[in-house]
Amino acid sequence: MPKFTKKPVEIEARKFEGTNAELHSIYQWIENNTLGSFEPMAVIEGRVPSPESGVSIDPRDGRVMIATLEGCHWVNLGDYVIKGVKGEFYPCKPDIFEATYDAASY
Repeated sequence: MPKFTKKPVEIEARKFEGTNAELHSIYQWIENNTLGSFEPMAVIEGRVPSPESGVSIDPRDGRVMIATLEGCHWVNLGDYVIKGVKGEFYPCKPDIFEATYDAASY
């Protein structure tokens, strides 16, 4: 079976550890680099499709919702939020992040 290695790619990421300042900073970071905010309940209830990019807050539990081409993803405490190589945003569990990425050194 052929084997492959991941190409070295530099990404931007922030870890969400639960403070309001972090929540606000991550929200603005995503909002400023995507299609912006969207109305969450319309998406959650299926009245409108998920936008291809964007950010909102789930009013049911206060978690950040990130809209992607694959649908919405929720950011949980301890997750990293990654800005990928094509400008896309998505959450990543800490164990996966730490196994996949090292801090860039210059």
